[in-house]
Amino acid sequence: MYTSRRDKKNRKLHNGEIQLADGRYRYKYIDELGKSRYVYSKRLVPNDPAVHGKKEESLREKIARIQKDKQDKIAMSRGDMTVLALVELYISQKIGVKPSTRLGYKTVVNFLKKDPFGKRKISSVKTSDARGWLIDLQKNGRGYSSIHSIRGVLRPAFRLAYEDDFIRKNPFDFELASVLVNDSVIRQALTRKQERLFLEFVRKDAHYQRVYEGIFILFNTGLRISEFVGLTIGDIDFEHMIINVDHQLVRVYNERKSYIIQKTKTTAGVRKVPMTPEVADCFRKIIKNRKKVKKEPVVDGYKGFLYLDQNGMPMVALHWEKYFQFIREKYNKLYKEPLPTVTPHVCRHTFCTKMAKSGMNPAKLKYIMGHSSMDITFDTYTHLQVDDVRDEMLNIAQMENNMIMQESLKTMELENNEEEELFNF
Repeated sequence: MYTSRRDKKNRKLHNGEIQLADGRYRYKYIDELGKSRYVYSKRLVPNDPAVHGKKEESLREKIARIQKDKQDKIAMSRGDMTVLALVELYISQKIGVKPSTRLGYKTVVNFLKKDPFGKRKISSVKTSDARGWLIDLQKNGRGYSSIHSIRGVLRPAFRLAYEDDFIRKNPFDFELASVLVNDSVIRQALTRKQERLFLEFVRKDAHYQRVYEGIFILFNTGLRISEFVGLTIGDIDFEHMIINVDHQLVRVYNERKSYIIQKTKTTAGVRKVPMTPEVADCFRKIIKNRKKVKKEPVVDGYKGFLYLDQNGMPMVALHWEKYFQFIREKYNKLYKEPLPTVTPHVCRHTFCTKMAKSGMNPAKLKYIMGHSSMDITFDTYTHLQVDDVRDEMLNIAQMENNMIMQESLKTMELENNEEEELFNF
């Protein structure tokens, strides 16, 4: 190996630089972990001629970049970390998250283990790479909401890498809507006719009528499905005609299925929802016909759940989602005019829209729905159709006409009184 402090052109070499016997130049440096690293080039300085027509980056240019990285305190060894390793590091530092969120993290990790993008070095990922990858995911059939969840983990993970000086820029720091087409299915509220047809079908169906009361309650309280399945007998206050909502029931899948009680989705979710007499009657029937079990299931100290499955455990959201799916499919096989997608969350949207149509005060509707922001409640008004707006305008116009007519009658009455006084005079 040629180790002279000058190269074959008699140029002085700096510390760490040598020219090898094959003519290449090499630079040796120590990274922040004390590990020896090397970079190579066939050219020493930028002005050196290209070798075999290839004008690669010169050794001095590579050295300058390395030194700049050191000055900027970029952790070069950490820049070699893979995307998957970065995500796992980010997740390991997230404490106090809900089990459902933890399950979402696990889903993203499993996806990155199979996708080639997970093996890329984080220092090699540019913004164009991140955009292109997400676009390819959508082209290959992955839904917008799924990509939104994946990017929802990668963006803060790369932010962590940026804040710790592993990388110079967060490649995922862009708005997703500027890259992808939002093809998510918009949850539409049912019309009053559709709601009536669905409920009537369930009530008369020999198989599904056993869950009629639960479906009726979902359509007429606006409860989230996780809140509904978490209700216990003690949460139903028949004396004051209210439903006490302060928790939700969730089933998570780890090594085994487990049931957990969580706080409501937001602090605003803790509320007292009024019951109509019809809703109260449904609760009474549910309690009366509640499945008898030898051992009452207890989840985090809660017991007396309203609906139990065939194993004597509380029904969860998935049970009800399947019920709604099968009921709709059965209905649409029997009738020419099909029903749109109906889910427990569509019930919630339908209830909110009904209250909005009826003119309920938005602040009161926000409370009943357990929304954390008034904006979320206002978004419900997007479900109102042109007929709803037309009816509202006609009602207002009718009120205006009535007021004008009343004013005209008053004016005529005053004129008549004046005439009578004149004649009497």
